[in-house]
Amino acid sequence: MNRTIDYYTELAQRGLQPSVQRVRILEFLHANRIHPTAEQIWLRLSPGMPTLSRTTVYNTLKLFAEAGIVQTLVIEEKEMRFDIDTSHHGHFSCDRCGTVFDFTASALSGAVPSELDGFEIRERHLYYKGLCRECRTKERRKG
Repeated sequence: MNRTIDYYTELAQRGLQPSVQRVRILEFLHANRIHPTAEQIWLRLSPGMPTLSRTTVYNTLKLFAEAGIVQTLVIEEKEMRFDIDTSHHGHFSCDRCGTVFDFTASALSGAVPSELDGFEIRERHLYYKGLCRECRTKERRKG
């Protein structure tokens, strides 16, 4: 089955009009699991889609988040990233290279802490920051 048809279907099933721009953004997110920013998406797609505006990318990502297609990550205060993987998992952000890595986290899949009994949990986030393996190795070589 053609994967593009799947993207049109996925959008339609979520109640979103499957425009060419939305399909291309969704396709990019599935093919590039790098936790991109809206700006990164626009920079990668705009050469092949000259009419694609930054505003369209931002609005599309907002719609995708509202429809549960992506989750929004705010690991850095001034930067919003988007993750096509909406399952419960944690993220590690490297301070040096800026790469964001996924990891499974038992704390996210376990029971709700007793201190939150009676609360309605709508989101759970777990972020770690530091140096990734590659950057840490480079730092060790310097020192």
